[in-house]
Amino acid sequence: MSGDERVVIAIDGPAGAGKSTVGRALARRLDLGYLDTGAMYRGMTFAALRRGVVEGDLDEVAAMAPAVDLAVEDGTVTVDGVDATSAIRGREVTEAVSQIAANPAVRRVLVDRQRDWVERHGGGVVEGRDIGTVVFPDADLKLYITASPRVRAERRVRELGGDVVEVEASIIKRDRVDSSRTHSPLSEADDAVVVDTTGMSIDEVVDHIMEMLP
Repeated sequence: MSGDERVVIAIDGPAGAGKSTVGRALARRLDLGYLDTGAMYRGMTFAALRRGVVEGDLDEVAAMAPAVDLAVEDGTVTVDGVDATSAIRGREVTEAVSQIAANPAVRRVLVDRQRDWVERHGGGVVEGRDIGTVVFPDADLKLYITASPRVRAERRVRELGGDVVEVEASIIKRDRVDSSRTHSPLSEADDAVVVDTTGMSIDEVVDHIMEMLP
């Protein structure tokens, strides 16, 4: 791949499939910027909780979204001047993020910011749930990274703790919500390459992806 070209690699897939870990590793290999769009939706959820905005109040959330000062850079998430990197992974945000992310006004605001981020960085590895289908339908490579719900739950518990059975049930519920929402549901792009990370190490996954690149 020529370093003079703007390269966009879109990574989609369900929660806990390894998208973030794979995306970061792939970006390092390719010397590209990396954007976790899920962190942006979590940041917006954090903002809503801090401001006392009710999740189900579509109008209130829509009015809030454009005003939120949100930055996701180098693994740090800043919301309205507050370092929210750890807080956005907590239970309160995790339980509320699906509903905030399903709000079409929030999605419009963040899709614009995601496209602007790629323009400013001259390309990048971008991961989320609608990157190849909505945000960058013309991406140079589209990947759909997945794994079994149990494996995803075990990974999440190793990272954050908790009960595997409860986390697995939460993941299955999140998949159902994300896949059935009206706006930008979680789905594979028609031209995406499916990569099942069950039983694979991160290096093996990245090596496999690197073989797909021209």
